Amino acid sequence: MDASRTRALWRVACAAVLLCAAPTASGCTAPKPPAEKGDSTTPAALPLSAVDLQNQYLKVIREVLPSVVQIQASHDLGSGVVYDAQGHIVTNAHVVGSEKSFEVTTANSEEPFTARLVYSYPDQDLAVIKLDKAPAGLKPAVLGSSERVEVGQIVLAMGSPLGLSSSVTQGIVSATGRTVSEGSSGGGTGATIANMVQTSAAINPGNSGGALVNLDGRVVGIPTLAATDPDLGGSAAPGIGFAIPASMVKTVAGQIVKSGKVVDSGRAALGVTVRTVVDDSYQPAGVALVSIRSGGAADKAGLRPGDVITKLDGTAVTTTTELSEALAADRPGQRLKVAFQREGDEKSAEVTLGEQ
Repeated sequence: MDASRTRALWRVACAAVLLCAAPTASGCTAPKPPAEKGDSTTPAALPLSAVDLQNQYLKVIREVLPSVVQIQASHDLGSGVVYDAQGHIVTNAHVVGSEKSFEVTTANSEEPFTARLVYSYPDQDLAVIKLDKAPAGLKPAVLGSSERVEVGQIVLAMGSPLGLSSSVTQGIVSATGRTVSEGSSGGGTGATIANMVQTSAAINPGNSGGALVNLDGRVVGIPTLAATDPDLGGSAAPGIGFAIPASMVKTVAGQIVKSGKVVDSGRAALGVTVRTVVDDSYQPAGVALVSIRSGGAADKAGLRPGDVITKLDGTAVTTTTELSEALAADRPGQRLKVAFQREGDEKSAEVTLGEQ
């Protein structure tokens, strides 16, 4: 399923789930039976009541929402997350586009602040902007560890969907480790991003660049795009959204804040320009090398312009998107076997991946 930023407004019907039939002051937990000898059960080991869970939601929202801002570019609107007290804000590259200055509205301000672009990194769809004058009390978000994100965890998506600032939706982590390719239409960067967090929390236009937060108040991802269903004319597929993992956000934003740019992408590359080729039935049949960077991974492995890659480490590659997705999961320095066609002959080569 291709994923891209959604551009259509759709209604989401929310259903309240009755957790228990008997209304009690303590929520849905049954009365605890008298402890038997040797029973080591403690209150901390019991499930949260509905009241406890609601209070935790409220606590997290109060803590994190002040760290989520609305970003207005001349032709687009998105969200951002306060990175530090100096006024650095991390967002999506597709939110800033090609612009250099922005209006930023914080959760506690009525008038927008001006901000300028520090650096945009479209390959990972991340960017950092900086407020011209950071207001007193600006509260940085706490970025969590993506490695601790588990399927089933409750998460909250915070941002400005459709321009509705300081909005919160809730869901769970539906999957981790997704490799997703953005569409380049509708303002997307066309990036292929690995290890994304899939969530059922509603991701709408304007949520891009905001915060996906766990119940510990840690930002575990930056909501970036929602899935679309080609069978529905490209309409959004409700409940399938994706967020860039916090660990990648820390890596990229940290380099930008420190050096003004990304100096170590950590992304593997072949050092080629490519296009998809089709067979006689007009079906994708491989990836043709249009040009090869001198001294790059493909050049060192003996590949030439005109070669058509068909497999990467035994996995079929029929389109440029599939090649990007395969490389997104690899690391610079990794050795791979590349199968390709040259003037009708089947060949293979060992390639040591370079860095993008």
